[in-house]
Amino acid sequence: MGRPLVFAHRGSSYDLPEHTLAAYLRALDEGADGVECDVRLTRDGHLVCVHDRRLDRTSNGHGPVSTRTLAELERLDFGSWHPGPPLADGDEGVDESYLRLLTLDRLLEAVRTAGRPVRLLIETKHPSRYGRHVERRLVTLLDRHGLTVPRPDHPLQVTVMSFSLLAVRRLRALAPALPTVLLLDRLPRGLRPSRLPFGIQIAGPGLALVRSHPTLVPALRAAGNQVYVWTVNDPSDLDLVLAMGVDGIITDRPAPTLTRLHG
Repeated sequence: MGRPLVFAHRGSSYDLPEHTLAAYLRALDEGADGVECDVRLTRDGHLVCVHDRRLDRTSNGHGPVSTRTLAELERLDFGSWHPGPPLADGDEGVDESYLRLLTLDRLLEAVRTAGRPVRLLIETKHPSRYGRHVERRLVTLLDRHGLTVPRPDHPLQVTVMSFSLLAVRRLRALAPALPTVLLLDRLPRGLRPSRLPFGIQIAGPGLALVRSHPTLVPALRAAGNQVYVWTVNDPSDLDLVLAMGVDGIITDRPAPTLTRLHG
């Protein structure tokens, strides 16, 4: 097999504030094969790129994301918490792309105009007060962009992920052609290592799970499944997953990962 795909986890999030446009543009400039994002629904039904349920860690706001409207979230600062984002050329302050909330709609537009083929991993976050409406809104948005049925000639290929098996099944019912990933931070009870639930062909185990179950990745791949591992940042961990033959590496540091892969 060729080298694994390299996905920038929330953009180039080691160097720049996660889930900001600047972090994603940096990842694309660095040559990442794809980027990864988490999505949540706002109170008025917009999909925004935010990992945590609450705003406190990555913005100057407080409380649940789901209780705010898009307009309220767009007034918050989502970048100053990160240590020292570089200034834009000729700018006396920090560029707005380092600070502002990013909607999934805006990220799709940015990735589509990258000028080369790019893959996008979208994780729907659960539990959510909006339940199945997260996947419904996602499919509606992807359909508007012409992305619910993958086409080999399209520059953007979308894959949807979740830790929630119910969410993955909902997505497959709404958009059967979209590839899906079942994320794993532990082995679900009753799941044989070599067998994923029906219709899912990509496993997304965390690095800790891969370390604690060294036969997991070989068993999954021997059964014909693909494996994307998160979050791989250290050289020793990269060597570990490469030796196991993973298909995708999700990392906060796409540039050094690609440099090491290219030797």
